[in-house]
Amino acid sequence: MADKSSNVLKRLHPEDHDLDGQKRARANDGSPRPTTPSGGAPAAKPDMSHIIAQARARAEALKARIQGATGSPAPSSAAPTPPAPSDRIAALKARVAAATSRSTALSQQKAPAAQSYSPPVYGDETPRARGGLDIGLHPALLADTQQDVSRNKTRTPQSRFGNRGRDSFAATPEKAQLDLSGPSFEELKENPYFDPTLGPKNVVAKGRQSRQLVFNEKGKYIAQAAALRRQAQLEETKRKIAERTRLAGLEEDLNAERGFLVPAPPDLEWWDEGLVDGSSYDVIEDPSKLKIDTPDSIITIYIQHPVLIEPPQEKNNPAPKPMYLTQKEQAKLRRQRRQADLKEIQAKIRLGLEPPPPPKVKKSNLMRVLGEEAVKDPTAVEARVNREIAERQHKHEETNETRKLTKEQKAEKLAAQQEQDAAHGIHVRVYKIDSLANGRHRFQVSKNAEQQALTGVVIMHPKMNLVVVEGGEHSVRKYDALLQNRIKWQEMEAPRAVEEGNREVLAKWLEAEDENGELKDLSMNNCDLIFKGEAKQRSFRKWLGARTCETDTQAKDVLSRAKMENFWNLAKSFKREFY
Repeated sequence: MADKSSNVLKRLHPEDHDLDGQKRARANDGSPRPTTPSGGAPAAKPDMSHIIAQARARAEALKARIQGATGSPAPSSAAPTPPAPSDRIAALKARVAAATSRSTALSQQKAPAAQSYSPPVYGDETPRARGGLDIGLHPALLADTQQDVSRNKTRTPQSRFGNRGRDSFAATPEKAQLDLSGPSFEELKENPYFDPTLGPKNVVAKGRQSRQLVFNEKGKYIAQAAALRRQAQLEETKRKIAERTRLAGLEEDLNAERGFLVPAPPDLEWWDEGLVDGSSYDVIEDPSKLKIDTPDSIITIYIQHPVLIEPPQEKNNPAPKPMYLTQKEQAKLRRQRRQADLKEIQAKIRLGLEPPPPPKVKKSNLMRVLGEEAVKDPTAVEARVNREIAERQHKHEETNETRKLTKEQKAEKLAAQQEQDAAHGIHVRVYKIDSLANGRHRFQVSKNAEQQALTGVVIMHPKMNLVVVEGGEHSVRKYDALLQNRIKWQEMEAPRAVEEGNREVLAKWLEAEDENGELKDLSMNNCDLIFKGEAKQRSFRKWLGARTCETDTQAKDVLSRAKMENFWNLAKSFKREFY
């Protein structure tokens, strides 16, 4: 029977000899359309009474099972009768009560110590849900609302761990607040380590007092701005007055006149204030007013004047390089200098210290200066102008001659400059010359060394010649230019007459002519710089001139007096580099 009903309720597969091969259509109420059996005959309708009987049997079996669990008597085996509607409602209420009692018994067995839950009572003051349905809140949400209300009323801290935590926290008494106020001044006095010099203002802390609001008065900053504007206007007025005074030339005149005024001496100079007991020199005749031998005098036997020593590094500092001006800058400086001199002369004339100069008459301005005189007698006026021009020219030449230095003054000036140059440091140069057979070369080497205030010696040897000089930087540089560039060492001149008694006459290898009477060939003659450096002080006291040495021992003996014999060995081992 069940198989038949299940087959009836299923759709027919397209393979079950369905003519159209389509799914079954449904009616408006959702019930399936009856289909025809495979044999082509219409299927029989299901037996509804049988289906209802099966449903009632299952309901009775379920009811019997529930009554057996609750202990109610088993139903009779008689065929069930359809219950009335009132009996059906009563049966449903009994089933609900049985299910409720069973769940309560199970919960009491699992947790006997747990408290029974009582559903909340909904009154008029029960919070309602939002909306227009006027429906009460869910019991779970209602519990949270009650906690919020109690928290707002009691303001007690709530725990995060359920009702047990809240109950235990609410049962604890409130703790007393910490007293942050410090001890009083009387209590501090009882402390044995208390400092009695401290006052109560420095020990006892004061409470914080609120300050009152202070509003600026109306017009305060406007008045300040107005004062600043007036000050700026006053400064601008002073600046304009000073500018006009400067343009008018009054300030220069006042300063020029003030420069010639001699200020009055003070009553007591500042360097004598510690030696005179008074405010002027009138008490200098009274010995009791002088602080010289008194105990409080600034002059004692312990005053020491140390010897001033010049710093050694300053003399070796290089001289500052001169700054060259352009022609326009030179003309500008000259114009400014002449303008300043002219203003000084005008100031002296204005004060009456000098007479005013006569008008400067030239041929170009004689008609404008002399006027009617030039018209009456032009010849005499022209002669007068020529005479004044000649006088001015003569005066100018005389002024230049008076400014010139004499021969002695020039020599003194040059010596002072050379001494100052040597004070900055001593420089040493050593030169090796192949031959000094040319007398002109020997004269130039010695004479220029004397003129440059150099000290040293020239050693003439048959194999080579050695020149050692020392002096200031400027003098040595000039001498180096002479030996390296100016002298032509390959040139040879005819010998001059030699006076008797000269040691050069005895040295045959210093003669300009050879044995045949011809001039020697100096095409391979050279001058080489073999040493340059600085020394702490001079090794030679003066320029020794030329010394003729036939052997190496004589040459080393001359250099050993200045402790420079090593230069001879250096010259012998020196080899010229060919490029």
